[in-house]
Amino acid sequence: MPSYFVYILTNKKNGTLYIGMTNDLERRMREHKAKEVSGFTKKYNTSLLVYLEQHETSFEAFKRERQMKKWNRVWKIELIEKENPKWEDLSKNWN
Repeated sequence: MPSYFVYILTNKKNGTLYIGMTNDLERRMREHKAKEVSGFTKKYNTSLLVYLEQHETSFEAFKRERQMKKWNRVWKIELIEKENPKWEDLSKNWN
């Protein structure tokens, strides 16, 4: 069954936040870390994966991404800290 991910990146604890969605999280993280795509994540160096959610359909993931992007910063930080209080890079041991 396909999996889709909604994720939050940052450049440091309590730093700039980026919310994205993908169907291939490992590939997308390689792209973010290598700064292959021009845009927000390259400009602000947001390449630390601090939060992720898995969804069964692209529609569910898209709805969740849009919802989270509308949230205020405090809610986003609370979500990260509930699951990842040390703001560790969840992708640090990936190849």
